[in-house]
Amino acid sequence: MSITLDLRQAVIHKVHDSSEADLRSMIEGSVDGPEQALPGLGVIFEMIWKNIDTNQQDNLVHVVNEHLKHVSPGPLS
Repeated sequence: MSITLDLRQAVIHKVHDSSEADLRSMIEGSVDGPEQALPGLGVIFEMIWKNIDTNQQDNLVHVVNEHLKHVSPGPLS
């Protein structure tokens, strides 16, 4: 019998009862961390996106867009 892993549910299960300090630690430990952490950050981002209003979404898109103007993607390995 195969087990299907639902990434969203796995991430939510892992952080469900976390305190704000625990969530901050998880996020800070994932930022610039191993690439394995990126899907978890994506799930957290999705949760945020779905629970903020259009103005906040517009602001978030603006912040990301402004940041991208000042970073170099570098070469692909």
